[in-house]
Amino acid sequence: MNPTGALVIFIVWWWVIFLAVLPRDIQGRWESPDDGVKGADPGAPVKPNIGAKAWLTTKITVVFWAVTVAIILSGIFKFGG
Repeated sequence: MNPTGALVIFIVWWWVIFLAVLPRDIQGRWESPDDGVKGADPGAPVKPNIGAKAWLTTKITVVFWAVTVAIILSGIFKFGG
């Protein structure tokens, strides 16, 4: 496995996990007693916490990426002929 392949695997895992983590702990403006913004979309989240979710995603991704790279480097599965 070359570094480019390892980076591509990390990026793919990161986005898959980020999209799974994104809806976590979301409260819409219509669910909040005080949305604080007049004219905002009622379905928009009150506090999206994107930074915390990105950090959580990165920590989870490192684990998934390490397992994936270990499996590839171990030779359990043959890739590329």
